[in-house]
Amino acid sequence: MFDVAHIAKLARLGLSQEDEKKFAKDLTAILDFIDKLKEVDVEGVEPTLQAAGLNSVMRRDEGIKRQEESRKKLLANAPEAKDDYIKVKAVFGE
Repeated sequence: MFDVAHIAKLARLGLSQEDEKKFAKDLTAILDFIDKLKEVDVEGVEPTLQAAGLNSVMRRDEGIKRQEESRKKLLANAPEAKDDYIKVKAVFGE
């Protein structure tokens, strides 16, 4: 059995005695389930971070190639440009 009152105190949670009984029961069920998972034979199973086969939806961190004409037009309209880049004021100091 758990000392739910002590855990709640550490977490600064105000629980009623009824809540303490409920959480003690829930914690016991969770730990029993974890014990049951320890019985699963995982011999030969490769470790993985996830089992759903999902892939990252983030694109690679690379520049997007713009059409040359668009780039020239953008640089021509910039207040100041140097070496194909738009000059801006320093953001983080000098």
